[in-house]
Amino acid sequence: MGVKKKELKVAALENGTAIDHIPSEQLFKVVSLLEIEKLSTPVTIGYNLDSKKMNKKGILKISDKFFEEDEINRISLIAPNVKLNIIRDYEVIEKKLVALPDELLGIVKCNNPKCITNNEPMKTHFKVIDKKDVILKCQYCEMKTKKEDIVLL
Repeated sequence: MGVKKKELKVAALENGTAIDHIPSEQLFKVVSLLEIEKLSTPVTIGYNLDSKKMNKKGILKISDKFFEEDEINRISLIAPNVKLNIIRDYEVIEKKLVALPDELLGIVKCNNPKCITNNEPMKTHFKVIDKKDVILKCQYCEMKTKKEDIVLL
């Protein structure tokens, strides 16, 4: 019997960010959301990779890119509980579990056409009232928005 070889399917990253444990069905939404196609640095996209925790997962490795808080909050809306690994000189220097924050500022559009945020030049402000099912409530008009109805700005 031959020995089954295990191989690394995704190349190592010298400097940048690895976003791991993305649900496979959300991977390309995350790619679109982060506007990966506009980057000039190398990007590795892994789709439907085997995962002990999730069965199948996606992974993104983005060279020389470190994300801002609002970008991370955007990811949390469509793929909560992903892991962000900050890498420098091939070493993971920081690991973050992406979680939905309690409030979202200027990220989500209010679905109420009469809301002041849709009629005046101002940032939207939502409270996250249900983190498990992702339900948001507008601070101004109090309209609730479910995950499937969220429109990102």
